[in-house]
Amino acid sequence: MIKAIVLILIGFALLIKGADFLVEGSSKISKRFHIPEIIIGLTIVSIGTSMPELFVSITSALEGYPDMAIGNVLRK
Repeated sequence: MIKAIVLILIGFALLIKGADFLVEGSSKISKRFHIPEIIIGLTIVSIGTSMPELFVSITSALEGYPDMAIGNVLRK
């Protein structure tokens, strides 16, 4: 039980740090190429909200349940 809690806390800390790196890096890229920061921010949000659905679709297709992937696409 303690091991699971520690792993969850480590994962949460890594998630926060990874998100921080992503935002800082994309901000630097937007400044370097003179892209408005709102465009980069909206792109990050759109990718972030689509990632769980992509993960479920790929995982279900690889495990032999392509119906789940198709249902995930069609429900949109």
